[in-house]
Amino acid sequence: MTLHQRNQSLQVEKRRALQQLRSKDQLLEKYIFMAQLRTRNIALFYKLVIEHLQELAPVIYTPTVGTACLEYSNILPYLAEPGVPDGLFLNKADLPNLHKVIRDYQPFPNFSPQIAVISDGSRILGLGDLGLNGMGIPIGKLQLYVAGAGIDPRRTLPILLDLGTNNEALRNDEFYLGQREPRPDDKEFYSIVDTVLKTLKDVYPDMLIQFEDWSSEHAFGLLERYQHKMLCFNDDIQGTGAVILSGIMNAIRRVQSESGVNPRDHRIVFYGAGSAAIGVARQIQEYFMIDQHMPEDQARRLFWIVDSKGLVTLDRGDKLANHKVYYARKDNQGKQVKGLLNVVDYVKPTILIGLSSVSGAFDTHVLQRMAKLNKQPIIFPLSNPATKAECTFEQAMQATDNRVIFASGTAFPAFTLPGNNKTIYPDQGNNMYIFPGLGMGAALARPAIITYRMIYVAAKALADSLTPQEQQEGYLYPALNRIRQVSAQVAAAVMIEADSSKYKSKDAVSRYVQSQMWNPDKEDPAIISKI
Repeated sequence: MTLHQRNQSLQVEKRRALQQLRSKDQLLEKYIFMAQLRTRNIALFYKLVIEHLQELAPVIYTPTVGTACLEYSNILPYLAEPGVPDGLFLNKADLPNLHKVIRDYQPFPNFSPQIAVISDGSRILGLGDLGLNGMGIPIGKLQLYVAGAGIDPRRTLPILLDLGTNNEALRNDEFYLGQREPRPDDKEFYSIVDTVLKTLKDVYPDMLIQFEDWSSEHAFGLLERYQHKMLCFNDDIQGTGAVILSGIMNAIRRVQSESGVNPRDHRIVFYGAGSAAIGVARQIQEYFMIDQHMPEDQARRLFWIVDSKGLVTLDRGDKLANHKVYYARKDNQGKQVKGLLNVVDYVKPTILIGLSSVSGAFDTHVLQRMAKLNKQPIIFPLSNPATKAECTFEQAMQATDNRVIFASGTAFPAFTLPGNNKTIYPDQGNNMYIFPGLGMGAALARPAIITYRMIYVAAKALADSLTPQEQQEGYLYPALNRIRQVSAQVAAAVMIEADSSKYKSKDAVSRYVQSQMWNPDKEDPAIISKI
């Protein structure tokens, strides 16, 4: 059979699979169908995902992956054929033979992994500690690496470090497949993770490691411990920060152009103080320091952080988690402000960002107050899945007289303006815009570490990737159907930052990245029909 005939056959199979997929009513049913397809014919799976990404990204990742993780122990036996692994599961019992365990996991013996996504399942999306059930996250992220940036699927490695769970309901669930014990204390935790990461680096010295969905304290701890020692980054801290920074850049540009707001005059309130929130704040602060030439302390004073106890201040009287201290206010003159509406009245923010996982936290009163304070209030409810979002697009539009500049962390329906029936589509600050290009750039350039500057140039490349038409229509992010082109631009920026003497022309490097992207049409489906 010629390559043309194989591709023709793949097109027919794609249409058949798409028909079957669309016949299913429930998103979880669609997730299971796609997972089963992935284990049987990886070329067909990715042809579907790449060519119908707008439709299928919500199926293979958020919001459906949250439901899939909640049900993972129940559905795992039905996701793959017997003997077909769904990823690399590691636990304490593997430590004495860890080199062998890692080497023996070879779904594709002739392909060494370029990128691993690793989680311990301790903070899955906004759903909490799901233990082993969190494996859906590394799997889903790596699928987006393939679809979004052309990483060869045979060179991806999903890892779940199963150290037990503090979720008692899971430990008592007869169907739960993970370790039925509480999580270890910090000393044991870091000792185990140190061993795992050292062994991974020994076995695959050139592999990029992406940390995903660790508890806030451990997320920061691991990043601080390893970001200057090995090729790694944390998507919740740095990836989320970069993609939201990109949207904020374009929002700031827009309100400056349309409402005359000086970028240096912004005041930013974060509702939520976990690892993702602080990571986003640090990335946005980089913009004010680099693009607006503000000293660090001056740029830091543009941020107010709110947790469940109210405004985070140094003199609040409680012991602050280490990652909150940097942004804790010391100019409050003893005043403690509780309640988000009170904080909005106190700060008078121009930008309100939610990473709290508190559904409805941006209620009508908060949204209306933001609209009264600002001609174009910038509101980013970033918690996901949708059930955890601080507000919906419709609520934000209605409460602000349709003046809101909006981006969310999960997909929301379009809003039709009353009277003229014009349809407005919300932006989504999806990490998929950043991490695939960042990972691809690192895989090609092979820097020793991922620097803060690489994360920043990735965000700026994303912000600059809007087409003139997208800018005219007021979008903050590019169309998802251009994701591979956008990822090539992000990767090119990372590669130039990594080695400006070797990589110079942004357009030329971008074309080179695109030439290196894996494409299912170029593969013989018979060769990669099984994982």
